[in-house]
Amino acid sequence: MRSYHFALFGYCTIIRTPTGATPYLLVYSTEVVIPIEVEIPSLRIIQEAELSDAKWVRSWYEQLALIDGKRMNALCHSRLYQNRMARYFSKKVRSRQFTPGQLVLKRIFPHYDEEKGKFSPNWQSPYMVHRVLAGGALILIEMNGEIWPKPINSDAVKRYYV
Repeated sequence: MRSYHFALFGYCTIIRTPTGATPYLLVYSTEVVIPIEVEIPSLRIIQEAELSDAKWVRSWYEQLALIDGKRMNALCHSRLYQNRMARYFSKKVRSRQFTPGQLVLKRIFPHYDEEKGKFSPNWQSPYMVHRVLAGGALILIEMNGEIWPKPINSDAVKRYYV
């Protein structure tokens, strides 16, 4: 076997945290037989070798019937993992509440023309919140009364204290 075969074999046979199963198990509905087990038979290999064709076919049908259960188990495990990650992420999120008329500073992103170099400011002069949209987007008004043309995400602004 070449080295990439070993890497692929290792990748397919390691249990993934999100699913709680190996990719090989989810695809083939059985655990992998390592190459050494073919030369030195394990109990599983010996049992499969001594089955008649009818029994072998029946056992494969039973295993195919169980694959849906294994995949559903992996799906449930994946959902639990996603919920756990969402709870962990939500602990660190600061909720930001903006109201119309509130003063804010807008972040200057490096890929815009406003960026002038390493020592330029990171925040632009105060704006006023004109409207708060669903999902945390804001419509801003410049201090001279001109409405900002596009909504901006609330992550890109911070409160301005006079």
